[in-house]
Amino acid sequence: MWRGLWTLAAQAARGPRRLCTRRSSGPPAPGSGATIFALSSGQGRCGIAVIRTSGSASGHALRILTAPRDLPPARHASVRLLRDPRSGEPLDRALVLWFPGPQSFTGEDCVEFHVHGGPAVVSGVLQALGSVPGLRPAEAGEFTRRAFANGKLNLTEVEGLADLIHAETEAQRRQALRQLDGELGHLCRGWAETLTKALAHVEAYIDFGEDDNLEEGVLEQGGSTCWWGRKTPRISPQRLPSLFLSACLLSPTADIEVRALEVALGAHLRDARRGQRLRSGAHVVVTGPPNAGKSSLVNLLSRKPVSIVSPEPGTTRDVLETPVDLAGFPVLLSDTAGLREGVGPVEQEGVRRAQERLEQADLILAMLDASDLASPSSCNFLATVVASVGTQSPSDSSQRLLLVLNKSDLLSPEGPGPGPDLPPHLLLSCLTGEGLDGLLEALRKELAAVCGDPSTDPPLLTRARHQHHLQGCLNALGHYKQSKDLALAAEALRVARGHLTRLTGGGGTEEILDIIFRDFCVGK
Repeated sequence: MWRGLWTLAAQAARGPRRLCTRRSSGPPAPGSGATIFALSSGQGRCGIAVIRTSGSASGHALRILTAPRDLPPARHASVRLLRDPRSGEPLDRALVLWFPGPQSFTGEDCVEFHVHGGPAVVSGVLQALGSVPGLRPAEAGEFTRRAFANGKLNLTEVEGLADLIHAETEAQRRQALRQLDGELGHLCRGWAETLTKALAHVEAYIDFGEDDNLEEGVLEQGGSTCWWGRKTPRISPQRLPSLFLSACLLSPTADIEVRALEVALGAHLRDARRGQRLRSGAHVVVTGPPNAGKSSLVNLLSRKPVSIVSPEPGTTRDVLETPVDLAGFPVLLSDTAGLREGVGPVEQEGVRRAQERLEQADLILAMLDASDLASPSSCNFLATVVASVGTQSPSDSSQRLLLVLNKSDLLSPEGPGPGPDLPPHLLLSCLTGEGLDGLLEALRKELAAVCGDPSTDPPLLTRARHQHHLQGCLNALGHYKQSKDLALAAEALRVARGHLTRLTGGGGTEEILDIIFRDFCVGK
């Protein structure tokens, strides 16, 4: 009997066997046996163009193009004369770098050719590389895909790299760089370790409980109550090895950590829309009565003539949209028709579209003419749009609103004249620009709440794929809490852990990888 217990203790010390099976980090890149090459810098004339290779034939290609010179020292820049291997004709005097694997971006042997950026030079070097046996042009994203397949990047880091390449604003750059640095991946791996620990305890308990060789009385009753409503058996240290004791008991700490993980997952899922807005852009809608200065504000914020500005009411009939870098955040800025009644059919359609966009807005810039606050159109706008949004409970998921009183240059020094009671507002003159700095600062604070602040917030979920796997993990933990059977509880933990593993790239399918890598450019 003791031999059987020691065997089980040894198994528990090693951990459950099915948990120790390592999964591949992902399928290999297409045609991974070949050495690939591509122009990695931008197209067109430039001072320096970077051409790189990856694969086992990289060193051979470097020797052929720089013959009769040997390979340069690893990771040291060297000047070499590049020659066409077919004709021996000089192509360029270039800076070359040799990165033997696995200490390279892809984990394979890599070479970088820093050549002069003229089209003829670049074309000549690419054709020369194409003539080397075993080399072929790279597909879009293939360098990064090989880095992923060789364990140099996990999937969230790959997505961070793609976002960094496409970042257009300061906030996008900060968020992408944090994800490329692995913050989201580290967070998910920590969560997965928590589930692994809990699963190891549950499975060890199952193995111990099913042991037919246990003598009667070895398990003392009266242990602490577990989450499934049963009594945890208390094992006498005199009867069982301490290693077996620590491995087989379901730790209350592990269960507490699982509950804490459930809370953390819920918080991140509630915050998921912010990361997606940061990546794709928040929707900011400028609205108000006719002639409040909406089109002037859109032109001022976008720094270009997006909308026609005219003293004639109802000039804007349709929704005009423009992407804008607003206070460092990506924004889709919409100019809408003035809200009023009793107009023609064309303007009525514009008003209908304006109201439709209001419902989709993340942030509403509500504009009024500061010199005409007592007019029926201003009072109606305050009572309908401003009041309705203002009554919503303040949260990151609800719409947000900034009230802007334009044409402050027409006001007397005492401020706005008699009119309805106003909620908190900002004064602005689109004509003189007075008050613009205050508006931009207010917009920065509102957009940080809408999109998240990459400087201070925890790692954000920037893609629907992240949200899907975290929601799946949270659902599985719900089954774990409700399960009355240990085997079902273990399976729920295994499913939850699987979602976290797939989020960082473990066990990813070829179709998912194709979707992620197709947005990369050739040469990255």
